[in-house]
Amino acid sequence: MIIAAAQFSAVPGDIAANAARMATLLTEAAGRGVGLVVFSELALTHYDLRLIAADPAGMTVAEDDPRLAPVREACRAGGVAAVVNGAGRPPEGGSRPTIASFVFGPNGALLTRYDKIHLSETESELFAPGSTDGRFTLGGIRFALATCFDNAFPEVPARAAADGCRVYLSSAFHDAPERLTRYADMAREHGLQVLLANGTEVGSPGPACGLSGVWSPAGERVATAAEWTAPVPGGEAEVVCADARDRITLMADPVVAAVPVKECGEPLVDVRTAAPGLLVAEDRTDDSGAYAQLREGVLRRLLAAQQALPDGLRLQFVEGYRPPSLQRRYFEEYADELRAAHPGRDAALIHDAASRYVSPPDIAPHSAGSAVDVTLVTTDGGHVDMGTPINASPEESDGACYTSAPGLTPAARANRRVLSAALTAAGLVNYPTEWWHWSYGDRYWALATGADHARYGAKEWDDR
Repeated sequence: MIIAAAQFSAVPGDIAANAARMATLLTEAAGRGVGLVVFSELALTHYDLRLIAADPAGMTVAEDDPRLAPVREACRAGGVAAVVNGAGRPPEGGSRPTIASFVFGPNGALLTRYDKIHLSETESELFAPGSTDGRFTLGGIRFALATCFDNAFPEVPARAAADGCRVYLSSAFHDAPERLTRYADMAREHGLQVLLANGTEVGSPGPACGLSGVWSPAGERVATAAEWTAPVPGGEAEVVCADARDRITLMADPVVAAVPVKECGEPLVDVRTAAPGLLVAEDRTDDSGAYAQLREGVLRRLLAAQQALPDGLRLQFVEGYRPPSLQRRYFEEYADELRAAHPGRDAALIHDAASRYVSPPDIAPHSAGSAVDVTLVTTDGGHVDMGTPINASPEESDGACYTSAPGLTPAARANRRVLSAALTAAGLVNYPTEWWHWSYGDRYWALATGADHARYGAKEWDDR
C-alpha cells in the first residue's frame, strides 16, 4: 500500500470548502495509486481555537455530517482511505467536543474514530480528552493514530508497537522544524514507519511549518513536503507518498498462528454443482476435484459478491480448497526457488519471503477451504485487465501482484477496486500480497476483522 500525507492551507472556519479540497486531493492521490491519505490536525476548520469556541455547534462534525459527503464520495470513487481531523461532536454522554480523527475506508464508511488523548493547556479549556488509543487495520497493515501533543509522550508510540502496529500516523500543527526530529527518533526506537501530516499557515497558537512527510523504521526521512514560511497565492497543496508494503502482516507472522480456531464443522461443497451460475476456470483442474471445493459459508459470500458486481462483469472461480500435502509442496518448492536466488539468506527470512506468495502449510486458508482465488471476467467470459495474471509471484510481476501496487494502469487499478468492493462488502478479506486471494472464516480473516477466533481449521481431503 502507498500511504500519503496531504498538506494544504485550510480555509479558516469553512468546513465545506476544506472538505471539498480534501476530496480533490484524495482523487489526485487515488490516481497515483495511493491507498491511504492523512490530513493535518483540525484541517476541517484550520487550527484556530477561537473560531471553534465562538461557534461550537457549527464548527464541530460527526462522521455523517453532510459537509463531509465529498470526502466520503472521493474515498468510494477512488478506493482510497482518509484520516480527516476536525473538532468532533461530543461522544455519547459527553458535553464538550474533542479533537477527532475520522478514518473513512475505501468504501466511504467509517473505520474508526480517534479522539486526541493528550491536550495542551489551551486545548483543554475547549475540548475533552479521549480515553482510547486509535487503531485500525487496512490492507493487511495495523495502523496507530496520534494527534500532535500525543507525540510528546513516549508511551504513545511504545503502546502502538506493543499492540502490533506497523505504521504510526500523526495529524499535527507543529510550529518549528526542530519539533519534527521526534518522529525520526520514535521510528528508530520502535521499528515503526511514521507518517506526519502537518499544518501550514498561521493559527491561534502561531504559524505551522508544514514539512509533512514519512520516516522509515530506520529513522530515515523518505518523503517530505515543503516548509511553510509565508502565505502562498492560491493555497498551494502537496501530497507526499511512501510505500508501506513491507509493513503488511504476512501469513508467516506469529500473530496469525496465534489466532485460535474453533472449528464449526461446516462441510466443503463442490462449487461446480452447488453454484452452477459461478464460472469456474478450466485450467486449474485436478483429478479429485479438490480445487473446486469451498466451505458453504465462503461460497454464499462469493455468490453475494457476484450479485453486487456492475453489469457486464462476473466472477471467475480459479481455485478453492487445497489439501495440506499439496500446500506443503507448493510452499517448499517456492522456498527452494528463493534459496537458489538468494544463497546465504537467513532461513527465517526465506520463510517470511515465501509467505508473501504461498501460505505456510500449518495456517494456510486454502487448506481450510476458506480461501478462494478469483478474478473478474466479462459476462461472456472475456478478459479483464487486472494488472497481472493470477498466481504471478512478486519476483515475476515486480511486485505488481500486491493488491495496492503502484504503477498499475488506470484500468487495472479500477478493476481491482471493483473486485475488492464487491468481495469486501460480502465479508471476505484480501491477502494484500495477492490481489486474487480472498478468504472468510480463517485465521487471517479473524485477525483482519477483529474476530476472537477462526471458524475453519485445516481439513484433510479424506474428511469429505
